[in-house]
Amino acid sequence: MNFFLGAAIYIIVWWLVFFTVLPLGARSLHEGGHEVPRGAEPGSPRSHDLGKKALIAAAIAAVVWLGVAWAITNDVWNMRG
Repeated sequence: MNFFLGAAIYIIVWWLVFFTVLPLGARSLHEGGHEVPRGAEPGSPRSHDLGKKALIAAAIAAVVWLGVAWAITNDVWNMRG
């Protein structure tokens, strides 16, 4: 597997994992019992923790990427025909 294929696979896996991790731990203002400021959406999250979730997604994506890289290197899916 060359560098560009590996990087492309990692980026795709990272985005998939990131969008999966985004709703974890999210509590809205309404669910938390806080007063909703005027003009704010009641369902918007109190704290989004994007940095923490990006790091979690990076760690999970790295593990998934290692599995995919191993499978491609060992030709598990018989892609070389």
